Formats: sequence, C-alpha cells, structure tokens
Amino acid sequence: MRRSGAVAGAGLTVLLLAGVASAAEDPGKAAAPRVEFVPPRPGSYKLQKIQQVADALLLDSTGLAVKLSALTHGKITLLTFFYTYCVDPLGCPFAHATLAGLRDRVTDDRALAGRVRFVSVSLDPTHDTPAAIASYGQEFTADPKFEWRFVTARRVPELLPVLDDFGQDVSVDLDQDGRATRTLHHMLKMFLIDAGGEVREIYSLAFLQPQVMFNDIKTLALETSPSSRPDSGARRLSPALAARSRQ
Repeated sequence: MRRSGAVAGAGLTVLLLAGVASAAEDPGKAAAPRVEFVPPRPGSYKLQKIQQVADALLLDSTGLAVKLSALTHGKITLLTFFYTYCVDPLGCPFAHATLAGLRDRVTDDRALAGRVRFVSVSLDPTHDTPAAIASYGQEFTADPKFEWRFVTARRVPELLPVLDDFGQDVSVDLDQDGRATRTLHHMLKMFLIDAGGEVREIYSLAFLQPQVMFNDIKTLALETSPSSRPDSGARRLSPALAARSRQ
C-alpha cells in the first residue's frame, strides 16, 4: 500500500541508544476529543477509498503465523498499533478503551453481527511476544461473539515495512551494533478498513470520536446493503474529513 493523500510518510526516526533502553511513556499530553458537529447518519455520506493494505506475515497470540491480509479482508476492520507497557492514559490505554466501547455498540447492533473485527498490532516485537500480547489482550478478547485479534512480529525489521505502509510515525531504537530493537513514541492512529482490504478512514487522537466511528462502520456495512442505505450520495465527505475542513 503506497501512501497518497491522507496518509503521510512514516517518517521513521532512528534513535541510537547505548545499551538496552528502558520502557518509555508516549511523549506529550493530548486533550480528549470533543464532537463539535452533529455526526451525519450512517449511509448519508461516502467514505472515499484511500489505499489497499499491503500484505505481511505476523504472529498471533498463540505464536502461529498469520497473514495481515487475513485480518483485513472479509470484515470491516479497525486496526491500531500499540505496545503492552504503554502507560500514557491518552495513548494505548485510551485507544483500547475507545475500541472496547465501540465493540459493545457493534455487538448490540444486530445488523453488524459477525461483520466487524478489531486488530491491534504491537509496535515492539522484542518485548511483546505472543505470550505477552495474549496476556495483555485477554480482557478485550473475552467476548466470543466478537473478533478482536492481537498480533506481533517476529522481529522489528519485519514490522518496519508494515509501519511504513500505514504511514505510522514511530521512533526506532537501535542497539550498539546498529540492529533495530524496538519501535516507540508513536502517534496514535486508527485505520478503518473495508471488507475488501481498502483503507477508508484514518483517525488521529483528535478524531477518535466514538459516535463518528460507529457511524462510519455502519456506513461501510450499508455499502453491501443498498436497499437499506438512506439518501445514498447526499454527502460526499466523511464526518472526520468534514470536521477537518472546518479547521
């Protein structure tokens, strides 16, 4: 997936560290997002196609190899990047709390049953082994009615093309021999992907607005149910994009 338009370059910053680096908190403080507009109803606008997700080989929480394409096709997918020891309350914990609330709304909507999944990809394969992500994710994956997958990579070099492809900004730590050991200090983003593996919306921290995100999921679901789509084509901008245009 080559970035264009809404997706900027990954901008990988290399930090050369002597010895083993200690765990770090995401830098900076962010304000909780506020909805300053009335979100349009699902299906009354169109989410533009941004780009196709490129494939990669990752590891699931049991240690089995899994293709990223298997996690981004067949269902509407919300994908984000994280690391298990992030302690910034408006970083990974905030992202997963937001997703947990969305999961509950999705499972309560019969029209979305079995049509949505969440995918959380670790930024630190060195620390976040399959066992580590299984332990971290167990509170989020307990609902058997909903697919929420936690995945990692074998090594940092195998993860970097995935981050570059999504335009996920990170810093890369190197050991004394110049080997990549982990990626940190990421900018919080979520990627909404349709069932065909196409990125349709990108949410930064300021636009993690649950009602907007839920409506976007419903809008994608309605694309395959044209008879139930209200006023199709009435609006051409997604709610998040429309909000950005007002700034």
